[in-house]
Amino acid sequence: MRNIGHFIDGGPAVLSGTRTSDVFDPSTGQVQARVSLAARTDLDTVVANAKAAQPGWAALNPQRRARVMFRFKELIEAEIGELARLLASEHGKVVDDARGDIQRGLEVVEFCCGIPHLLKGEYTEGAGPGIDVYSTRQPLGVVAGITPFNFPAMIPLWMAAPAIACGNAFILKPSERDPSVPVRLAELAIEAGLPAGIFNVLHGDKEIVDAILEHPAVKAVSFVGSSDIAQHVYERGAANGKRMQCMGGAKNHGIVLPDADLDQAVADIVGAAFGSAGERCMALPVVVPVGAATADALRERLVAAIHGLRVGIPTDPDADYGPVVSSQHKARIEAYIQMAQDEGAELVVDGRGFSLQGHEAGYFLAPTLIDRVTPDMKSYRDEIFGPVLQMVRAESFEEALSYPTDHQYGNGVAIFTRDGDHARRFAAAVEVGMVGINIPIPVPVAYHSFGGWKRSGFGDLNQYGMDGVRFYTRTKTVTQRWPSAGSAPERNFSIPTMD
Repeated sequence: MRNIGHFIDGGPAVLSGTRTSDVFDPSTGQVQARVSLAARTDLDTVVANAKAAQPGWAALNPQRRARVMFRFKELIEAEIGELARLLASEHGKVVDDARGDIQRGLEVVEFCCGIPHLLKGEYTEGAGPGIDVYSTRQPLGVVAGITPFNFPAMIPLWMAAPAIACGNAFILKPSERDPSVPVRLAELAIEAGLPAGIFNVLHGDKEIVDAILEHPAVKAVSFVGSSDIAQHVYERGAANGKRMQCMGGAKNHGIVLPDADLDQAVADIVGAAFGSAGERCMALPVVVPVGAATADALRERLVAAIHGLRVGIPTDPDADYGPVVSSQHKARIEAYIQMAQDEGAELVVDGRGFSLQGHEAGYFLAPTLIDRVTPDMKSYRDEIFGPVLQMVRAESFEEALSYPTDHQYGNGVAIFTRDGDHARRFAAAVEVGMVGINIPIPVPVAYHSFGGWKRSGFGDLNQYGMDGVRFYTRTKTVTQRWPSAGSAPERNFSIPTMD
C-alpha cells in the first residue's frame, strides 16, 4: 500500500496530523494508497518555513527566476507520460486526456517564463516640476492554492507557476482524492532549482482549508471547487483580510442555430459533454437547438454518436472516457438522472447500469442523453458534473440566448453557427465569462485568462495570464523629486498638484 505524504521545505515531511484518507482506483473501486492529512497546527510549521524562504527568492532577479521556470517546464515535459499515467490511475480520466490536463498547465508555466517582461512597471518622467513617478509590482509573500480533484495537474500549475514566478512562496492544498501528481510537481520544481520552502504541498481536508483562510501570514488564496464552497471560502478569506480568487461551478450551454454544420457540432458537443466523464467545469452539459427541425436532426445525430462511444479503463487506448472519481459521485450523478426523469424530461439514452467486464466494481457510467428539459427543472439548474447531456429546446435565437444569460452559473458558453452576425451579437450579449464560437470548450490560452461570471467566479481577478500576475503581486508607486542645487525651499499647505 502506497503512503502519500506532504512535501514541505524542499522534501517529504512527517507532520503531527495522524489522520489519513483513502485514495481509490476508480477503475476497480479498490483502495490503492493512503494520503496523510495534516492537523490544523501543522500549517504554522509550513508557513514559518515558507515565510523564511520567500524574501531570498523574491530578491532573486526575475531573469533568474525565469530560468528556474524554464527548467521546471523541461522536466515536466520529459516526464509527461509517467505523470499522465499516475494522474489517470487516481482520477480515472483516460491517459491521453491526462496528458492534456498536464499540457494545459504547462502552457501557464511557459507563459511565466516571460516573468521579467510581465513584471515591468511604469515610469513617467517629468510628471511635475522636477518630479518623476514610477510603479513596481512586488510579491505578496506567502500565498496558497486550494485545488479540486478534476484537474490535479493543470489547476495547481495555473496557481503555482504565476505565484512562484512573481516571487511568492506557495502552499498547495490539493484534493485528497488524487494527490500524487501535485507532490511530484513540487519535487520537479526543486529539481529545477527552486529553493526549499517556496513550493509546498500540504494534504488535508476542511480543517486545513479553514486554517489557511484564517492564518494571518497567508496573504492570498486561490480556490477552485463547487460554487457553494467557493462562495464560503471567498467570504471567509476576505473577512480575514486576504486577497481572494475563487472559481465555482458551471452549467455551460451549447447553442445550435439552424445554419450550423450539424456533423461538426455533434462531434464537438459529444467530446465536450462526455470527455473526462463530464467532470470538467468547462464541459458542455446542455445543448440548446433553435427550432424543432434543428432539435430533431441534432437529437438523431447525437443518439448515433453516443452509441458509438467507448467507456473503458484509463489505459485503454480506444476508450473515449473512463470512470468517474468515486462511488459517491457516481451515485449523485445517477440520482440527477432519475430526478430529470421524475421532473418530466425525456430520458433518451440512459447510462445507468453500465458494467465493464473485469471491472464490475469500478465507477463507470455510460453516456446519458436527456431531451425536453426545461429551465424550471432542478436537474437543469444544478451542476451534475458527469457524463450527462441535457437538451433544452428553443424556438428563437433570443430564447436560446436567454438560457445561459439567466442561469445562476456563467462560466462558459458556445454557439454553433455559420452566421457571423448572430455569432457577434451572441458574444456581445450573453452574460457568461468565456465564449466559444464554433469552439465547444472555450478555455482561453495561457496569455489571456480564465474566469466565469455570476456564481462561477468570486473575486475581481481571473486565473493565469496577466490577471494571475496582478493577483499574486501588489503595486507600489513612488513619486520622487530631486531639487536642483541651490534652489530655495518652499512651503505649501495646499494639496500637492502637478500644475
